[in-house]
Amino acid sequence: MSLRVVEDSVPQAAEKAGRVPPAAEKANRAPPAAEKASRAPQGGTARQAPRGTTPLLVMLPGAGHGADDFVRAGFIAELRERNLQVDVLAVDAHSHFYLDKSIVTRLHEEVIAPALVARPAPASLWLLGISLGGMGASLYARAHPGTVAGLVLLAPFFAVRGTIAEVTRAGGLAQWQPGAVAADDEERLLLQWLKAYRADMPGDSSAGLADAVPAIRLGYGTNDRYAPASSLLEARLPAAQVATVAGGHDWDTWIVLWRQLLDRGLFAGSEKELAACPK
Repeated sequence: MSLRVVEDSVPQAAEKAGRVPPAAEKANRAPPAAEKASRAPQGGTARQAPRGTTPLLVMLPGAGHGADDFVRAGFIAELRERNLQVDVLAVDAHSHFYLDKSIVTRLHEEVIAPALVARPAPASLWLLGISLGGMGASLYARAHPGTVAGLVLLAPFFAVRGTIAEVTRAGGLAQWQPGAVAADDEERLLLQWLKAYRADMPGDSSAGLADAVPAIRLGYGTNDRYAPASSLLEARLPAAQVATVAGGHDWDTWIVLWRQLLDRGLFAGSEKELAACPK
């Protein structure tokens, strides 16, 4: 089973609004990036993420949800209402891709690498992950250092409750000592990666990481059942990069968090956001 993708590009959004310029109209007659991705050779190499033109945002849902839920919940509409120039690929990344540990490989070979190669100009790559999708986005960034400019993590699932409790008892990620971690223990490897993360590190590989690390934006409901995991990451981030609301683990909460992060200037075309993209 291949990953199903729902695409919403800037030219498509302009066409829906009835304001397509001639160049965009011509571009709309070409096959969309998602269609190109389905026909592209497997195992393509994604470009390193330089300062880009129109950012590419890949959305990953949580368990039991799909790409269409981002549309229904208004995630893409919030971008278009703000006239933000962002191309979107929402992906049906179901839980079985996590269970067989193929999510990173499938996401790279079937979606991200072909989409970046198909773009007419280099662009910054951002990943938005909700719940289990937050784990998928983070695993991808860890596996492809220097490729991802930023992560937007909403109520992310990082590990089972017992592991999160272990880290909490240690005093947080900074104090936690994971010891020897098995090569196939994705949860502990991910927490180890987050432990090494510093908010001043995007674009910097001096901390012993293989390459530059992405900028991170975090959002979660304070009544969310996965809030303890988010709290661990929150302690590693400046307050301006974290949004919280009184809510649970649901779309009503996540859309409010998404609006908050967008209203803080995410994807606003500022040099500050573009500077977060590894060169």
